[in-house]
Amino acid sequence: MSIWEAIIVGVVQGLAEFLPISSSGHIVLTQFLLGIEENSLSFEIVLHLGTLLSVLIYFRTSLWKLCQSLWTKEMKEERMMIFWLGVATVPAVIIYKLFSETFKKAYDDPVLVSGLLLLTAALLFVPKILKNRTANIGMKSSLWMGIAQALAIFPGISRSGSTIAAGLVSGVKAEKAAEFSFLMSIPAIAGGFVLNLKDEAERLGSWGTAIDSCTTDAYLWGAVASAVVGLLAISLAMKVVKQGKLEYFSYYLITASIAGMIYFSVNPV
Repeated sequence: MSIWEAIIVGVVQGLAEFLPISSSGHIVLTQFLLGIEENSLSFEIVLHLGTLLSVLIYFRTSLWKLCQSLWTKEMKEERMMIFWLGVATVPAVIIYKLFSETFKKAYDDPVLVSGLLLLTAALLFVPKILKNRTANIGMKSSLWMGIAQALAIFPGISRSGSTIAAGLVSGVKAEKAAEFSFLMSIPAIAGGFVLNLKDEAERLGSWGTAIDSCTTDAYLWGAVASAVVGLLAISLAMKVVKQGKLEYFSYYLITASIAGMIYFSVNPV
């Protein structure tokens, strides 16, 4: 993979990770279109490190408060938020462990990935239907959002779109659901990277070799691109959520889904 190809995929990752259009789906389709012969899942996890940096920077104030709550007795709400984030992470861990091979096979089927974009398009109409939600994050909402995050392991299902929709279904305010969705991505991205790196270490024989294989110049440039673009995408996504306009992305997804299914059906890979 050339550096420019990695940067292009990194830009796609940065945009699609936080805009509700499915980063995994767009990366898979972009790699097929560019003819990039890479392990899609491995490259996606490396790029996710860039978007992880975006989340850490954008929500640095909220994250610092969560850290402070560990030694500040009065910050009970923030401590509970850490607990809810833990609860929301559990479904993805369990479901991935049970169905990891099914998820991995989906990355090799661009027609399926294109079709799953339609599901994301449908989910984005949920905020339009369920307005004026008033609840805060709790057990029910964190579990529902965690299950949505687990299903979004399938390429083509937007993690942010599905989790925000799940939060709204469980009664959470749109802005709080969006922030919680992005904070949920931190353990998900970090955990996914460690698991993937562990698999690479076992395949290559050592952790050092696995790390070297993930830190080529092309990969690092791709990660930088995803970090910079991701930061801009988070800002845009938060504004769109506040305005209640998520369904606007549905029209793009419907078009991309139909075009992808037609193209990859006519031009099988």
